[in-house]
Amino acid sequence: MKMGSKVENGGKDEDGEGLGWGSSLPVPSVQEMVRNDSKTIPERYIQKHEERPLDSQMCQVSFEIPIINFSLLANGDEEERGKLDFACKEWGFFQIIDHGVADEVLTKMKAAVEAFFALPLVEKQKYAMAANDLQGYGQGYVVSDQQKLDWNDLMFLMTLPNKYRNFKYWPTTIPGFKEAVEQYSEQIQKLTCEIFANLSILMGMERNGLEELHGEMKQGMRLNYYPTCFKPELVLGVSPHSDASSITLLLQDDDITALQIKHDGGWVPVKPIPNAIVVNMGDAMEGWSNGMYKSIEHRAVTNAMKPRISVATFVIPAEEAEIGPLEPVLQNSCSPKMYKNVKYVDYLRYTLGGKMDGKSSLQLLKLESE
Repeated sequence: MKMGSKVENGGKDEDGEGLGWGSSLPVPSVQEMVRNDSKTIPERYIQKHEERPLDSQMCQVSFEIPIINFSLLANGDEEERGKLDFACKEWGFFQIIDHGVADEVLTKMKAAVEAFFALPLVEKQKYAMAANDLQGYGQGYVVSDQQKLDWNDLMFLMTLPNKYRNFKYWPTTIPGFKEAVEQYSEQIQKLTCEIFANLSILMGMERNGLEELHGEMKQGMRLNYYPTCFKPELVLGVSPHSDASSITLLLQDDDITALQIKHDGGWVPVKPIPNAIVVNMGDAMEGWSNGMYKSIEHRAVTNAMKPRISVATFVIPAEEAEIGPLEPVLQNSCSPKMYKNVKYVDYLRYTLGGKMDGKSSLQLLKLESE
């Protein structure tokens, strides 16, 4: 797919092609709508009654998702690796603490996101998504003029490898933006490699097993802004979905609980731990693990008091990588094969071709008998 203009200082290749994974229709800025009229919610944002974030949907038991001490994990602690295995099997989500990413790096990354969304709309629109690409400022997964919309604005950037960075989408008027993203990206990549090393061992492979399966591993960042909503019970910041990535690492505001995950049939709020990073399994990992590590449906709610930001970093396998149950997993579990072998780019295009709809995309991976 051709982007509107030639990529400068990076991008897919010399003739300026975009990612080629899909596109999203342009919609109005929610941030701007709230700024102009905070007491009106357009009909397209009011969720159907069964989709609204109702208290009755919350888990009746008080749950807290597992916490992994990254320092112990990186030092080969068997007990901590066992906790990781439990977290991935039973929850698909966990928070990592003592991860070694400096507070300053996290603070600068959050400040960069805040600075971008503080720009005037006319300035942000200079970085708007092209009509046939997913990078840039806008909204994701908008595929029709009829679907309900999420109460957020976003900026999506490819961050690794360096050659995939398209700097026409990186704001140049914000001092330190590029440096903040690069520093954070580098630190997240280190965490990713260590998590993969431990998961590889748990899945019966050598430490570099998952990294090799990814091929040319990519990293993409979704910078999210959730404006306040005077009736937050009518809208969703992000609709229920699972991630098409192998894993996702989330940096979120420390003082606002908005992320919720599906567990035991109800929604569990993920209370932020200051400077922790939330990690979740993606659909690719579910396929590779033959369902041992499941990707989990999650959503974000809004509030009436304070806007919220977050940074979701997606770890993305190479387009030609194959997603399907790994032989060591099948041998160790003695389970029948429950997922097909699918080329990753085909799965990615399939998921990006529709709206967010729980785990419906996984049907492409599952065998008929499942």
